[in-house]
Amino acid sequence: MNAPLQFTYEGDGEFKATTPYGEKRADEQFVVGESYRLTEWHDRSDITHSHQFAWIAEAHRNLPERYSMEPWAQTPEHLRKYSLIRCGFCKTDTYACGSKSEAERWARNLRPLDEYTIVTVQGTTVYRYSAESQSHRSMGAKRFQQSKQAILEFIAGLLEVSPSELEKQTEAA
Repeated sequence: MNAPLQFTYEGDGEFKATTPYGEKRADEQFVVGESYRLTEWHDRSDITHSHQFAWIAEAHRNLPERYSMEPWAQTPEHLRKYSLIRCGFCKTDTYACGSKSEAERWARNLRPLDEYTIVTVQGTTVYRYSAESQSHRSMGAKRFQQSKQAILEFIAGLLEVSPSELEKQTEAA
């Protein structure tokens, strides 16, 4: 995927790349006369990105003892990716197998490939869930904020605190 290019609206339906480098990339990436869909892109701040990682680390330190043996409770990163998957911010791969025993074999082989994925078997079908990347490049501001809020609520539920209480604990730390 190409990184977003920045344009300035010139009026009369025309846009111009904001830098000579952007003009060069636009010439390489687009074809004159072709039609392209354009959407507004809002960058997100590093502050909100860092804030999320801070309260996840704090939440991980305060997970109840009953979760200590859960695979997703090993590190803050495990907790973050597990939460993204549980909140639907994930990619799902589906493997249809000929029998339940074949599906269980597939699942056993898929689990070690990525320690952050969740692999389940339902009948003769294997599902593998991988968390979406929250990198600046992969997730725009709006989607990042949606995912951040969703996992904040999910993790606060694990801790049996309100989302605002979890955020405040981070600010006080």
